[in-house]
Amino acid sequence: MKITAAVARAANADFTIEPVELDDPRDDEVLVRVAGVGICHTDLIARDQHIPVPLPAVLGHEASGVVERVGARVRKVKAGDRVVLSFLSCGHCERCEHREPSYCHSFVALNFPGVRADGSSGMRIGEQSVSGRFFGQSSFATHALAHERNVVKVTDEVALELLGPLGCGFQTGAGAIMRSLACEAGSSVAIFGCGAVGIAAVMGAAIQRCKTIIVVEPQASRRKLALELGATHAIDPMHEDTAARIREIAAAGVRYAFDSTGIGPVIETALGALALHGTLGVV
Repeated sequence: MKITAAVARAANADFTIEPVELDDPRDDEVLVRVAGVGICHTDLIARDQHIPVPLPAVLGHEASGVVERVGARVRKVKAGDRVVLSFLSCGHCERCEHREPSYCHSFVALNFPGVRADGSSGMRIGEQSVSGRFFGQSSFATHALAHERNVVKVTDEVALELLGPLGCGFQTGAGAIMRSLACEAGSSVAIFGCGAVGIAAVMGAAIQRCKTIIVVEPQASRRKLALELGATHAIDPMHEDTAARIREIAAAGVRYAFDSTGIGPVIETALGALALHGTLGVV
């Protein structure tokens, strides 16, 4: 079928909106009409070739949409179901069997090469193959091919086009606080960076009933939103001494720190904010 997609053709270059030919779904695949998709730093570093996805490529890995067709072996969803798309996993390795699919032994092979196991991508522009299959979806497009394992049915209680970031950014931030760090009620946490991942971490900390939730974020609008969603304190690192302010709030340091920026000096500050036996989470 003919679809429209945002195509990455060169590192550090703008995406181009182009017509693309998409394969019909195979027996184990799900065709989804995309309603909305988030843009994540991972998409940008793939475009810019820090992750060597062959170009040209259709990226996108946190989408929501409606199932249009399913392959003959698909049982989890049917046409008309509303779904969120996330990363792909094998389902049978040790980590998948332990209900930790984000640590799937085949994660890289399934999510980054841009092709199926048989070498086909499922996408073409004219005679040229285009890398698809990014995170098992390549959803910077009007339609995406996914699998049973990386689609999750959702209800109709929330506008579908808003739900895409649940597939990556939100589960990363909330999961880090609620599952990986498992912040306990009454504990203190400092969250560095309040984009989608950081703001989900704030909400996760509120759900965990953390007593002190400090956000460190240069953008005023994000600090304001974080305070509305559960943060108890907000620090502007451009105009405040972050380390000193954290020690004013939590003299002994915080029990947990969480970084979503990937910036070396910020991570060092997060490490320095910890209390004795504190734990730092980095994503």
